[in-house]
Amino acid sequence: MFEELTEQAAKCVEELCDTAKLKKGQILVVGCSSSEVCGDRIGKNSSPEAAEAVFAGIYKVLQERGIYLAAQCCEHLNRAIITERAAVPFAEIVNVVPQPKAGGSFATTAYKNFSDPVALEEIKADAGLDIGDTFIGMHLKKVAVPVRLENHTIGKAHITAARVRPKFIGGERAHYDEELK
Repeated sequence: MFEELTEQAAKCVEELCDTAKLKKGQILVVGCSSSEVCGDRIGKNSSPEAAEAVFAGIYKVLQERGIYLAAQCCEHLNRAIITERAAVPFAEIVNVVPQPKAGGSFATTAYKNFSDPVALEEIKADAGLDIGDTFIGMHLKKVAVPVRLENHTIGKAHITAARVRPKFIGGERAHYDEELK
């Protein structure tokens, strides 16, 4: 079962990275309810094993592409972010270490696997993957654009995804760079 979760997670992230045209150095925020992945209600049955399987699929793809992962904690830590220090060299760090039932199994797994993990209150990511309806939108840059993934489940969890684009300014006569839309 866990190998299947790893494969599903990798496929979702590959598809999102390709659709969002993510580049080396950009940040993908992931919120993951391991409870939902296992078929339970969010926050009711945290599974470190399921989180580790999902993390393995996501992290491998992102490392190969040079994209940073930002793991969103659960509401008990106010949806704080765990990421690599190199992703946010000038960010204000907060002092917290996530645990499976206080931060969530996915964020805990990220903290244990990152080479130099830090916690932040917020981040402005370039794309996001929401595994199990965890509400990652607060951690995306403006303007978020939904991405419909062909691969839209991991385990039993519903998946939503988003990319961002620059804001349009300048009124009706402005010319926009089609590449940025």
